[in-house]
Amino acid sequence: MSTDSPTTTAPAARPRRKRGEGQWALGYREPLNPNEQSKKDDHPLNVRARVENIYAHRGFDSIDGADLRGRLRWWGLYTQRKPGIDGGKTATLEPEELDDRYFMLRVRIDGGQLNREQLRTIAGISTEFGRDTADLTDRQNVQLHWVDIVDMPEIWNRLESVGLHTQEACGDCPRVILGSPVAGVAEDEIIDGTALIKTIERDYIGLKELANLPRKFKTAISGHPSLDVVPQINDIALVGVVHPEHGPGWAVWVGGGLSTNPFIAQDLGVWVSTEEAPEVWKGVVEVFRDYGYRRLRAKARIKFLVNDWGAEKFRQVLEDEYLQRKLIDGVPVELTTEPGDHVGVHAQKDGKFYIGAAPFVGRVSGTVLSQLADVAEKYGSDRIRTTAHQKILLLDIAEGDVEAAVEDLRAIGLEARPSLWRQHTMACTGIEYCKLAIVDTKDRATATIGELEQRVPDLDVPVTVNVNGCPNSCARVQTADIGLKGQLVMDDAGNQVEGFQVHLGGLLGENPAFGRKLRAHKVTAVEVPNYIENLTRNYLKDRTDGETFATWAARADEELLR
Repeated sequence: MSTDSPTTTAPAARPRRKRGEGQWALGYREPLNPNEQSKKDDHPLNVRARVENIYAHRGFDSIDGADLRGRLRWWGLYTQRKPGIDGGKTATLEPEELDDRYFMLRVRIDGGQLNREQLRTIAGISTEFGRDTADLTDRQNVQLHWVDIVDMPEIWNRLESVGLHTQEACGDCPRVILGSPVAGVAEDEIIDGTALIKTIERDYIGLKELANLPRKFKTAISGHPSLDVVPQINDIALVGVVHPEHGPGWAVWVGGGLSTNPFIAQDLGVWVSTEEAPEVWKGVVEVFRDYGYRRLRAKARIKFLVNDWGAEKFRQVLEDEYLQRKLIDGVPVELTTEPGDHVGVHAQKDGKFYIGAAPFVGRVSGTVLSQLADVAEKYGSDRIRTTAHQKILLLDIAEGDVEAAVEDLRAIGLEARPSLWRQHTMACTGIEYCKLAIVDTKDRATATIGELEQRVPDLDVPVTVNVNGCPNSCARVQTADIGLKGQLVMDDAGNQVEGFQVHLGGLLGENPAFGRKLRAHKVTAVEVPNYIENLTRNYLKDRTDGETFATWAARADEELLR
């Protein structure tokens, strides 16, 4: 008789249930993180009433914490960084320890379009309520600082009396719509997006049903062939294109974005007319709202959904579930090698001229904006435009007035014929005001421009330098020739100091790339001018005929890049 024990089979393991990502369309409606809970507790757009009825009367200390660090963003308000806190404490302090009692206020300027009255109003708010601060951002907004909550009702009244507002300038909602600053005036424009931008802003911004998204939602619309609103790195981009049968219209790209996980937008392969484009835009927003990932904030942007689905599935869901119709198949967009910033003097299609001018890395002031309005009035212009490159344009200048206008702009610190260094350097807000920043950016970049203008005056091609104070890439470090991402580094003496991780050779256009990072390569802040000087001289010496910096950086030996 056998004494072997009977063989037993372990029960099959139950398949692990896949964790939900908080997608509303799949039934996950319960909040999975504090941000989602806050939005469920009270719609963020409701916070304005509390500002007007409570906080403006009782002051900063009366503001509810969920409003302070969350819902106020839907009305363009972020607490700014408390002065004196160094970058080493950015990631270690609690939010309330970083909060100042004053706010950054983002004025929403869709399409970058301003008139003189609007410009004077922003200038007046800056000088009266914001200690004369003002920055031109690479999202075409104007940002003010030192704003007190008690002044917000008056500020809103002044802005709205001239057709401006701050609604959905921040927050998990459709933010400002980038638009070509030369829409309607450029000689080489494919299609004018002005009416499209105005329709979207009028019909959809402020709708509560579209203002609770998984994360922020960025839009770019341009019919200019230079791709002047960096459409490849926006959540949605409507890009001018000519269809062989239907004529000028819009290609639709979705899922672009930078930060710590950069993606290039994918072409949905459709052509839409200006008349149907607002509905298509709304449909894309609704797909994101319903299918976007809400569990983890770090994975909640639409780029992650598009990357998982692909353009074909995204188009199918958009057509079948939201539009209930098929869209016309599109044609490829002709891509340029460098996004246009429109700096300089350029002819308009009506015989007049526009002048694009550069401050230093977007830093202006209420005083400068007021002076700009004076210059515009002197030469009969009532159209001012901000750009996606921290620049500003003055439209409708008569040919005989161009040189005088250029000189008047120079006199107030706006240079229409800047050095290549000044023209092609950008910087985010940095540690001066931003609670996420680790290093100084604006002052560092401005000083670096001055150094490089003296040291490398023979630069004969654009080399873009983008300076960011943290990994979030508000200044688009991954798409610059030289991208500087702020972090703390060790100097030669072993001290922890401000510095940068270097990205080299980023570019948008026909062959987009996110830049080359050299292993263990960091640069201290004080060494930035030396580093860029040596790097640029290596490029000028080693390049082949017509070779751009980005192409050279992709092939150059590492010793030339360090």
